[in-house]
Amino acid sequence: MAGNIYAEPFDGTVRIIETADGSLIKTAWAGEGDRSVLLAHGFGFGLDSWNLLGPLLVEQGFRVIAFDQRGHGESTIGSDGISTASMASDYGAVAELYDLRDAILVGHSMGGFLALAFLLEGHPDLTRRIGSLMLLSTFAGDVSKQAPQNKLQIPLIKSGALQKMLKLEPARQAFTRSLIGDHYDKDMAAAFVPTFLAAQHQHLIPILDAMVEENRYGRLSELQLPTTIVVGTEDRTTPPLHSLQLHDGIKDSRIVTLIGTGHAPNWECPEKLSALIAQLATPAIH
Repeated sequence: MAGNIYAEPFDGTVRIIETADGSLIKTAWAGEGDRSVLLAHGFGFGLDSWNLLGPLLVEQGFRVIAFDQRGHGESTIGSDGISTASMASDYGAVAELYDLRDAILVGHSMGGFLALAFLLEGHPDLTRRIGSLMLLSTFAGDVSKQAPQNKLQIPLIKSGALQKMLKLEPARQAFTRSLIGDHYDKDMAAAFVPTFLAAQHQHLIPILDAMVEENRYGRLSELQLPTTIVVGTEDRTTPPLHSLQLHDGIKDSRIVTLIGTGHAPNWECPEKLSALIAQLATPAIH
């Protein structure tokens, strides 16, 4: 794996949270800045997927916090199991542990879906710890709408067929390639697929179903915080229509389109994301 920058771990200090239902959530933090950025990864990714973006944010003076979603990486599943509510509650647990204040929450794909659920339905004492929001390659539900890739891949994940296919190198490259835009690098497959396969897929089926069946677009007007929505023109997992709906629903939100970028801007263009987060942290620019 030497020389594969995408396979490098997130460079931070690890802390484990035990949530109210007994889940053990792995977190990691880096940087000493006064303003915190909380990074929430997507389905099949892990906290290490922020390995390129994290150092850039630290260089800009942020304290950066990432975590493995329950059922992913080294985070376990407690007695509440997997649901939108249980996974969104972990955001509150992380926010409380790190005593976040006016933090910037960055949610990628499933991480953004859960971030919206947390902000709309979480306890006010916890949600008010978030001051700004970045919705990255994400959606507020109905994720299979006009997304043939999801209509194909989600059933394959639920059945376990995709996981079996990924034992073959050509399938690993093809699957990863389907997620990436013009910035595809074959090393991305070597970094992403092992993390994807390590997720507890059979236990995660309820969140796959929730992403398809639940819909919070009608509640987006309730959000009252600075929001930047980022989407790549080559994102086939969460096509731009989702981002346009998010932009229409969230008052005064900003939408940024990344030309040639697919579903993994955290690896495809971390420098651009770092700059956008810095802008989100500056109200005069936002």
